[in-house]
Amino acid sequence: MKKNQPIEKVLTRDVVTAHVGQSVSDVRKILTQSDFHHVPIVSGKKLIGMISASDILGISVEGVGTDGRSMDAYLDHQFSIEDLMNKELETLPAKATIADAADALSDGRFHAVPVTNGDGELIGLVTSTDLIRFLRDLF
Repeated sequence: MKKNQPIEKVLTRDVVTAHVGQSVSDVRKILTQSDFHHVPIVSGKKLIGMISASDILGISVEGVGTDGRSMDAYLDHQFSIEDLMNKELETLPAKATIADAADALSDGRFHAVPVTNGDGELIGLVTSTDLIRFLRDLF
């Protein structure tokens, strides 16, 4: 059955990450200059959190200019990556199935689930878009 196929079929391995010591403006630039919406945060190779585009968009910036430099200066002065990242992540093991990924994403709380090895190191990311593409290819 298709749903029991390994997560490898939909897993994105070449994930752009940020390190906890980077600035929030670095993460904002990653999100605005790419077509993805989630940036895993790592310490070394270990996954420690994730920041989504909606985490950055949810910041109130009254009185801050709308240009990128003003926004970056504000973000870097007011926040650290640790302030904004979601630390309570649901992850999947490398041996998970596509059905496991669908279950993890089905309640709508988030739209990406990191896949890690037994040591907590990031292997890749599965998004709701990855699952939709998988379904599209079935038909």
